[in-house]
Amino acid sequence: QVQLVESGGALVQPGGSLTLSCVASGFTYNTFVMSWYRQAPGKERELVAYISSTGSSLNYADSVKGRFTISRDNVNTVYLQMNSLKPEDTAVYYCNAVLWGRDYWGQGTQVTVSS
Repeated sequence: QVQLVESGGALVQPGGSLTLSCVASGFTYNTFVMSWYRQAPGKERELVAYISSTGSSLNYADSVKGRFTISRDNVNTVYLQMNSLKPEDTAVYYCNAVLWGRDYWGQGTQVTVSS
């Protein structure tokens, strides 16, 4: 059974940092692209970043370039390091994997940026 479990969300002040984690299980993790999405209240879910199966190819939304870093280990975890956080980064952050043409999602982790 495919499972994606996110953690690390919190309330943080503007300018602060957080690292999100996503633990994957139930599939051959190191052969698939992994992504982070986010959804703010009243807005559509948007792609934040993705990383290739080998970790050699990374892609970011323009809104987070230079502030967020996606990475993955060789076992089962994808990370999203978030620096210089802004109030507009407030959202539920989701881990995603597309396996055999089907989207799999975690339950999400809440990130709130506020003073």
